[in-house]
Amino acid sequence: MQLGETSAEDVVCRALEELAARLSHTERCYRELRFDDMRKSARSLIAISEQIGMQLLADVARDVTSCIDSGDGTALSATLARLLRIGESSLSEIWDVQDLSI
Repeated sequence: MQLGETSAEDVVCRALEELAARLSHTERCYRELRFDDMRKSARSLIAISEQIGMQLLADVARDVTSCIDSGDGTALSATLARLLRIGESSLSEIWDVQDLSI
């Protein structure tokens, strides 16, 4: 309400674009075995997701950071796959709704 409809839409659109970029970056870091960078990227996913009310995505990103911290490669692989599925699904659903409203 503080931003107004147009400004709020802009903020959410930028957040969604950043989420998509962060998901891609997190996956790339995993493939390149850059776990410190992957952890930073996952932490930024948590913050952005919470800001726009995507709590499940934030929770799974938090799980990814826990797997990195514990050094559990098997759990990290599975949790990252879950993060990517949830992230891509969530983004697709939101973009589909936005396309319908245009």
